[in-house]
Formats: sequence, C-alpha cells, structure tokens
Amino acid sequence: MHKGFCFFSTLLMGLILMLNAGVARGDCVILLHGLARTSNSMNAIENELIQQGYYVANIGYPSILGSIEELAEDAIPRGIQQCQGLGKINFVSHSMGGILIRQYLSLHRIRKLDRVVMLAPPNQGSEIVDALAGFPGVEWVNLESGKQLGTGPDSLPGRLGRVNFDLGIIAGTRTTNPLTSKLLPDPDDGKVSVASTRVEGMNDHLVLPVSHSFMMRNHQVLKQITYYLKHGKFSR
Repeated sequence: MHKGFCFFSTLLMGLILMLNAGVARGDCVILLHGLARTSNSMNAIENELIQQGYYVANIGYPSILGSIEELAEDAIPRGIQQCQGLGKINFVSHSMGGILIRQYLSLHRIRKLDRVVMLAPPNQGSEIVDALAGFPGVEWVNLESGKQLGTGPDSLPGRLGRVNFDLGIIAGTRTTNPLTSKLLPDPDDGKVSVASTRVEGMNDHLVLPVSHSFMMRNHQVLKQITYYLKHGKFSR
C-alpha cells in the first residue's frame, strides 16, 4: 500500500513538472486593458488562455495618468520582460489597449512577435470623444489619453497609419448605454462604432453581438480569441 502510494505520488509529481515545463517553453500572451479600467477587467481572458496552455502577462497600467505614448512605453516593455525565455509573443487588448500596441509597434520591433487580437479598438478614433470633449463631468473623455482618441486628423489613431503585424479585430454591436450610442454611427457597441474598429492592414475582422464594457467576459469572444491565436483567423 505504502509503495503503491509512493509510486503514484512520484508519477503525479513528474506529470506536474512535465506540464509546467511545457508551459515554460510555450507561447506568451500580453494582455492590455482599456481606458479607466484595470487588469482585473481582463481576468476572464487570462483564465481562458492559461487553460489553453499559454503563459499570460496581464499588465496593469495607469491609463488615466498619462499620454498614450507614455503609457505604451511603460506597459508594453513590462509585458515583454515577463515573456522573456518563453516562445512567441502575442497580444490581446481591449479598447485603448489596442492603440497602445499600435503606438509602440510604430517605433519598436518586438522579436518573436506573432499575433495580436484587439477587442473594440478605436482604430479610427471615437466620435464620442469629439462630441463630449470639454463637457464637465465626462472624466474619461477629458483625460490626456482620452483626448487623443478623437476622430480628427490630429488624433493619435489617425496618425498611426497602416498596421504591419498579424492583427485580428473583434467588434461589438450591442450597447448598455443608448445615450452614447446615439453619438455613434450604427452599428456600435456603446463606445466605438464597428467602422472605427477597422484599420488598413488587418488580417481578419469579426462582428459579434456584444457590448464594449463586457465583451472581455463573453464566452464566444473568449473562444474566438484563442482560435485566432492558434490559426491566424477567426472561426466562422
């Protein structure tokens, strides 16, 4: 009985070590949340990717305290550092997090960069920023980073141009705020129009019936993220 238990314990420990070694040699995914959110908003994505065998660097950054350029230079190198010694580097972002990626990659090359999935990125800016700029009480619009997300010719997304990396984008068509939706071209997710999520050079684009604020927890979105990271396209 004792010998059998020891054999089973040794076998189990060896299996755990083999699994951990496999993850250590596996690919890494850096997660970047959106404006006025925290890394906790990406927890469902983190858990899903860990179950799929990825190492995940869920990066928090002070989105309300600086410009997009400053935030990108802070957050993304920290994510890359956590991926050192692993396999390929991927990104999954929500909202403004995608603009951080575009900003960083416009200036830097990431060795072993593989695929990027952006959820509801304001790649052409957001009409809400234009409409509400200067209104008192609309804090997220009037933040330094928020002001950069308009649709005008001087907005940061408009200046970044074509992407030159493997990018899949998921856009939403449901809203939890009909008032903000009235400021956006249909269809939209309450914060960003579907048209604004598109960018020249993207590899694939998928529209789902999800809202901007909660799409990161949606089961269908989670499955599409992992499918794109594995196959370079969304499942249809």
